[in-house]
Amino acid sequence: MKRREFLAGACAAGAAGLVRAAGGAEAGAKQYLELRLCRVGSEDQKKRLCEFLAKAAVPAWGRAGVKPVGVFELIGPAPKPKGTEPAVMGPDDVWVLLPHPTAEAAATCRARLLADEQYLRDGEPFLKLPKNDPLYRRIESSLMLAFDSVPKVEVPSKADGRIFQLRIYEAHSVERNQKKIEMFNAGGEVAIFRKNGLGPVFFGEALIGLRVPNLSYMVGFDSPDAQAAGWKKFSADPDWKRISKDPVYKDTVSNITNLVLRPLACSQI
Repeated sequence: MKRREFLAGACAAGAAGLVRAAGGAEAGAKQYLELRLCRVGSEDQKKRLCEFLAKAAVPAWGRAGVKPVGVFELIGPAPKPKGTEPAVMGPDDVWVLLPHPTAEAAATCRARLLADEQYLRDGEPFLKLPKNDPLYRRIESSLMLAFDSVPKVEVPSKADGRIFQLRIYEAHSVERNQKKIEMFNAGGEVAIFRKNGLGPVFFGEALIGLRVPNLSYMVGFDSPDAQAAGWKKFSADPDWKRISKDPVYKDTVSNITNLVLRPLACSQI
């Protein structure tokens, strides 16, 4: 066998083996989390997008094994951008959380939806809108790997008045970002969250997306009062005070985006 052919075959076999190994390791383990920000230009466009999500997209994602799907809107005014940075989100924008069981499932999700005849039927009025009247302006998407301490999406509250807090922690270096992830996992910060009523929905390390390196997490509460009480208890927790002063975790966050969200009617979270 020629050397070039041998190397090509060996590389292909090695890559296939890695994919198989990753798939086997991922099954039942940490999810791959796609977090989408659907940029919407008006209330009417948002209403139509939500109708599409409820009638076509969320059911089709469920058939594709993507669940529970979270769909959220902003509570209160959108945070103002800093300097020349783009706005984090507009008042009519919609967040969509898609948990995938494996990396392969995330990569093939779009193709599987487009092969779903029911999705195409249910979504036809929305999928074939004209260029001058689209379903949304644009979608910004991040792909994350779930943390060891929260390997799968959780649904911490089913209360009618439930709210969610999405926080994005940017770091000035990959090393510091990893150290903050370590603080949540081995350092016990996620456990302190749980102890004080901050119910995790997800914690994820950004693999691909905007403003990397970063991590994102979402916690849920039965009500705004429960949110305030939970953070008050967390701030006073002696375990939190101890790890927050540990010099090993110094300078792990350079910027925080903080959003308070509520679920839309079609949300499964």
